[in-house]
Amino acid sequence: MYNLVLLAARPPEWTHERFITWWRGDHAELTYRLPGLRSWRHTDIDAALEPRSEGWDGISVLGFDSPEDLKKALASPEWAEAVAQVGDMKGRRIAVMGHEAEMFAA
Repeated sequence: MYNLVLLAARPPEWTHERFITWWRGDHAELTYRLPGLRSWRHTDIDAALEPRSEGWDGISVLGFDSPEDLKKALASPEWAEAVAQVGDMKGRRIAVMGHEAEMFAA
């Protein structure tokens, strides 16, 4: 699996609850349509381990079969629509990509 991992913080004028509701609602409706999307896991961050990790609201891990499939999704009209919906929200994010390795399963 090749993943796009997005760590995001809400716009300053939004509550955490509003941001998560939007992310899992209106924004999710656009995300589901990304071509080649195989999986999507979302974490609603409710605590930070330490002060330097504070200030984030959620993490999304979008899974694709290959880097090429992710590149196609990022070049798609569906991705452009999702980006347009975010617009100038003034939140912040970290976006990284890479190969997944399962390290443990119980």
